[in-house]
Amino acid sequence: MDIRIVLATTGLAIVALATSAASFSATETQIDTRVSKTLIHFDTINPANKDLRDKAAGVLVFPRVVKGGIGVGGEFGEGALQINGKTVGYYRVGAASVGLTLGLAKHSEIIMFMTPEALEKFTSSMGWSIGADAGITVISGGANGSYDTQTQQKPILAFVFADKGLLGDLSLEGSKISKLNR
Repeated sequence: MDIRIVLATTGLAIVALATSAASFSATETQIDTRVSKTLIHFDTINPANKDLRDKAAGVLVFPRVVKGGIGVGGEFGEGALQINGKTVGYYRVGAASVGLTLGLAKHSEIIMFMTPEALEKFTSSMGWSIGADAGITVISGGANGSYDTQTQQKPILAFVFADKGLLGDLSLEGSKISKLNR
């Protein structure tokens, strides 16, 4: 059997599983619990993270994002948008890719909207694509990363951390975020 057919079939199966994950959606209570745990973990990794989070106009938290594939890949996760520490909406992140994806990994993502304008642009959109719709500054080193006052002045900051698994690609580029209708 041709290896390309095997790789394509496996990749498509992973994408199908990732997109069908929506049918196994977590409840709001489950998402809220996961978001709380993720934020506690985020703050303990670097105490400066809490201060930065307190300055943000809104914080979008995806506690568990699963990304994987062989050649063809997919990504799926659910989370919540918090403003002043209160959940105001639930969201899904997803992506599909063709290229050099190999492996399976789970990680957490936190996106901070540092200005009311950036938050308004996000909340007023029907679907938001990272890379196309937003200039996001990804903090290198994830939640452990350091950031200076210049970085803190960027309108949108993103953190990817708590990697589990092995995957050749852990970028945010191309991810689409959409509101969950609950």
